[in-house]
Amino acid sequence: MKTAPDALALFSGGLDSILAAKTLEAQGLRVLCLHFVSPFFGHPGRLEHWRERHDLSIVSVDVGQAFVDLLLDGPVHGLGKILNPCVDCKILLLSRARELLPAYGARFLASGEVVGQRPMSQRRDALNVISREAGVRGLLLRPLSAKSLPPTPMEEGGLVDRERLHAFSGRGRNNQLGLAAQLGVRDIPTPAGGCLLTEKESAKRYWPLLATLPRPRPEDFSLANVGRQFWSGARWLVVGRNQADNEALERLAAPGDMLFKVADFPGPLGLARPRAGVEWDAAAVRAAAAVVAGFSPKARRTGGPVAVAVTLNGTRGTVPVEPIGPARSADRVFAEPDWEAARAWKKAVREG
Repeated sequence: MKTAPDALALFSGGLDSILAAKTLEAQGLRVLCLHFVSPFFGHPGRLEHWRERHDLSIVSVDVGQAFVDLLLDGPVHGLGKILNPCVDCKILLLSRARELLPAYGARFLASGEVVGQRPMSQRRDALNVISREAGVRGLLLRPLSAKSLPPTPMEEGGLVDRERLHAFSGRGRNNQLGLAAQLGVRDIPTPAGGCLLTEKESAKRYWPLLATLPRPRPEDFSLANVGRQFWSGARWLVVGRNQADNEALERLAAPGDMLFKVADFPGPLGLARPRAGVEWDAAAVRAAAAVVAGFSPKARRTGGPVAVAVTLNGTRGTVPVEPIGPARSADRVFAEPDWEAARAWKKAVREG
């Protein structure tokens, strides 16, 4: 964007964020969209698609460390139905966007929030709390619900025409779909939360990190998004489900990680991430190797021990193990996390 934008708009890639940006552009305002990225939300690989499809200026903003810190330090406004800190999340994103205003020379912020659309973070009282605690009162415009909210300085000063904004509310999408047609938005995203912390299948992968590791990093949560997850106490093992997972594990492997691969048969890649104070003795290494070998059908069909290569900091060795396949999951030392355990942990933290 050659000239300074008038507004920085939060952009998730969902329909509401598209419409909020396009509504302002329809008034001749210059908008720069901020697409926030963390291990739990964000799709930086889609920016070029969105730019071309919606004719919007979009940049990616990494908030991974800040968001992980938020989770670890405890969301002030609590968690939603799963592990989602929606109110604190929006405060974080708007605070970061406010900090970026002078960097881009922008005059105000915009978001696609709709009054009453989400039960935790888009109630009218929650919107007020978010604006106050993010320090964006007088700076934030919500174009889709602006006419049902008090006028902002941008409207009162004539920078934005209030009459050309909207008064959407509730969870329906008819108003948004009608506006999309008016604005020429034809690529309609399917409704979705967009955050993995709102989904049980994803959230159950994260709670062992929060409950077990003293200070997990963003890259740990990125690793938790890949493959099959297994835990034995504080010992953590990830096993690829397919070639894409295996390649992702290779990319995510860090110094000090152990890599497991069946030596003589095709099979998945396994990755163990040791931590200080958590011992990986020979028995633990063999138990992890047996899990990895168990996901190689040809290794299981041997009916006996197979060799699994174990690589640590460039040094490779092998251990003989009997594969423990899915049919013998009860025999594993390592177990997959489940949502009921995550819910119990969440309840204990809330009550503690």
